[in-house]
Amino acid sequence: MHFDIITLFPDFFTSPLNSSLIGKALAKKIATVNLVNPRDFTTDKHRKVDDIPYGGGVGMLLKPEPIFAAVESLPMTLRYEIILVTPQGQPLKQQILEDLATNYQQLIIICGHYEGVDERVRQHLVTREISLGDFVLTCGEIPALTLINGVVRLLPGTVGKVASLKAESFETDLLDYPQYTRPANFRGWEVPEVLRSGNHKLIDEWRKQEQITRTRDRRPELWEKWQQNN
Repeated sequence: MHFDIITLFPDFFTSPLNSSLIGKALAKKIATVNLVNPRDFTTDKHRKVDDIPYGGGVGMLLKPEPIFAAVESLPMTLRYEIILVTPQGQPLKQQILEDLATNYQQLIIICGHYEGVDERVRQHLVTREISLGDFVLTCGEIPALTLINGVVRLLPGTVGKVASLKAESFETDLLDYPQYTRPANFRGWEVPEVLRSGNHKLIDEWRKQEQITRTRDRRPELWEKWQQNN
């Protein structure tokens, strides 16, 4: 998987992309990341990437020319998506990450700033819009990092035990079950006896029931969706 990130702040990605499992995956070439600054594609002496909106209004918009030029400079694979991270996009779900990890070779992610981007970028360049949720951040780099992280962890070789991916929250429309480690008794709070029983059938049944109960209590909309599919 190859990522091209269109960003005004390439340094934003330096530490996160060199840390933890994602850093190891990039070091092993499971995925590659290319950072592209739109300022490098401006034609004026001030390297201007933003301007005031037509019709008035507060704030500035990212101009279309540097973004189009930055994207069009990239070598393209056969299976790619050009993604704009924006509050107006489709809410990010686990199924979207799985689709991107499975069906695409190249993800080009445009990081917005200020009041957003010129609408022509959205209409004539972008192929998919994704949102982290119903809130606004100061920059598109944060959701871009989220996308990279969520996709790369699904690629073969990133996570040691593939089975652990299937047991995660949202894989079956249910939240994950409670998990414990040693000590068995911490400040009087004990690990449930069933988990110490060695009876794997009972443990599996307990875990499934805990998933159902936890989802019903915390995310009733997910629980209803699970009920409809089961």
